[in-house]
Amino acid sequence: MELLRLEATVLSLGDRVLSFDREGRPYHYFRQGLTYKRSLDGSLHLRYREEARKRRRLGEGEALEVYGEILELAEAHLQDPVRRAEVLRWTPEALLDPTPYRRAYAWPVSILPPDAYLSVVLQATTGCTWNRCAFCSFYQDRPFQKRSPEAFREHVERVLELLGKGRLLRKGVFLGDGNALALGEPLLPLLEEVRRVFPQEAILGFLDLFTGVRKEPFWWERLKALGLGRVYVGLETGHAPLLALLNKPGHPREALSLGRSLKGAGLSLGVILLVGAGGVAYAEAHRRESLALLAELPLGKEDVVYLSPFQVEPGTPYAALGLEPLPQVEEELAAWASALRRMGLRVARYDIREFVY
Repeated sequence: MELLRLEATVLSLGDRVLSFDREGRPYHYFRQGLTYKRSLDGSLHLRYREEARKRRRLGEGEALEVYGEILELAEAHLQDPVRRAEVLRWTPEALLDPTPYRRAYAWPVSILPPDAYLSVVLQATTGCTWNRCAFCSFYQDRPFQKRSPEAFREHVERVLELLGKGRLLRKGVFLGDGNALALGEPLLPLLEEVRRVFPQEAILGFLDLFTGVRKEPFWWERLKALGLGRVYVGLETGHAPLLALLNKPGHPREALSLGRSLKGAGLSLGVILLVGAGGVAYAEAHRRESLALLAELPLGKEDVVYLSPFQVEPGTPYAALGLEPLPQVEEELAAWASALRRMGLRVARYDIREFVY
C-alpha cells in the first residue's frame, strides 16, 4: 500500500515500511525489527534490539546494499507515476554521496534536541563560544566563527538546494551551531533573513546559561519579535560543585533570572539535564538539587525538561577523571522523570545516540 502525502511518500509492504521525502530520497526504512535512517549527508544508520538497544553507522558496502534493496522494492511496488519518478531517479551511489551535503554545511551538524531532528538547520555560527566543557566533544573539530549576513544568505541558499522539495518534510528552523543565541547585534540581520525565507516557521536554538544571563530582558523580546520560539538551555545540573567539575561556567541558580527573562519575552524553554553525570559520587546531590531548582523555574505546559542519559565520551577531560559511573542510569532517569511529572512538568528523553540529521 502506498500513502501519498504532501510531504512524503510511504510504502507499506507488510513487515516492511519505506518512507521517502519529496526529492525521492529514503529517510526511513523498517524491515523485520531493523530500522534504517538516512542522514542528509548520505550515511545510513541502523537501530535494532539485541537485549539492549543497539545503534551503528553502516559502512559503505552495507549502505549501498540496503539502498539497492530500497530502490528495488520501490520499483516493484510504487505505482503512482510522479512519486515513482521521484524515487527511481536515484541510484545507491547517489544516495550515499555526501557532496551535496558538504556544499551546504561547511561543518557537520553535530547535535540537535530530539524535537528538532526534522528542523531546517541553519548555521549562523560554527562551533561553540565556550567549547571547553569536560564532557562535550561535539565541536572539538572546528573553531567558533560567526557568519556575516552575506555568507549566511549564501549558506541558506545552499541548504535550500540540498533540501529541494524535501523541505516539505521539515518543521521549524534550528539556528546552529552550539551557542548561536550568544551573539549580540550581529544576530539580528541573520534572524531577519530566516524570517524572510521561512516566514511561518518557529526559530529554535541552543543557549548556554553563562552567556544568556548577560543579556537584558528586552533583548529576548527583540528576538521573539524576529521569530525566535524556543530556547534550549544546557543547565546540565542544579548542583554547583558538579557544574564546576564539568567545567561549565556560572552557577545553576542563575537559571532562575534567565528563565524569568525568557518566559517574560513569551519564549518556550527546553531545559537539558545530564542524568548520571558525576557518577556515584554526585548522584544524590545532583538529583536533589536539580529537582529543587526546576521546581523554582517558571516552567509551563509549553516548556520541556529534557533528561539526557549521560554518555562518557572517550578522550574528553571528564573521561580522565575516572569517576565511578552510575550503574543503573536508566533507572535513575526513570526516577527523575517520575518526580518531575509529579511536579506537573513535561519531561522528554534526550539520548544523543539517537541523533541523525
